[in-house]
Amino acid sequence: MCATGCGESPRVAVLALQGAFAEHEVVLAKLGVRWTELREAGDLRKEFDALILPGGESTVQAKLLEDLGMLAPLKARIEGGMPVLGTCAGAILLAEGIDEGKGSGSCSGGSPRGFATMPIRVRRNAYGRQLGSFRTEGLFACCKNPSKSGKIPMTFVRAPRIEAVGEGVEVLARAHGDIVAVRYGNQMALSFHPELDDDTSVHEVFLSLVR
Repeated sequence: MCATGCGESPRVAVLALQGAFAEHEVVLAKLGVRWTELREAGDLRKEFDALILPGGESTVQAKLLEDLGMLAPLKARIEGGMPVLGTCAGAILLAEGIDEGKGSGSCSGGSPRGFATMPIRVRRNAYGRQLGSFRTEGLFACCKNPSKSGKIPMTFVRAPRIEAVGEGVEVLARAHGDIVAVRYGNQMALSFHPELDDDTSVHEVFLSLVR
């Protein structure tokens, strides 16, 4: 599958096991970027240069990745330098540390873990459940060209909060004082859903890592 006129653009894989993967595909098509879906282990044989981990249910996605035999191969590719963008649940999949909820200072215990490739700690549903969803604006630092930094819309839906970052992690955005977007080498993690707004800045910055 490919957007019209995609030319020699990179091919981006979108994890399509669960969650808001279709919305990311719409943004990629808008930007003229080729994309392909990952639904089963056989899809890993496809050619792709980068990966998007969408929002949704992180525990469900982690379990499916493990059960389908996709977790270890994708983790190896991320650790090998393949650019990856994790939004909301995708950020949880990338995080090394996961706090489950109020009063919990520990990681996810017996819950299925994700890739754990980024030295950050996140708290699930930190802004509340569905009724706690909200929209705001905030400054987003363009990691390739800081002069292009500017305000972008940010939509939070059952969002995690990035509570701590490790060495080498660059903070790209904050909202209401909280860290909501980070970069660690080839990896980007966001608390919010950039695919739910018309602004394509986040995806453009991510694609700059691929190119």
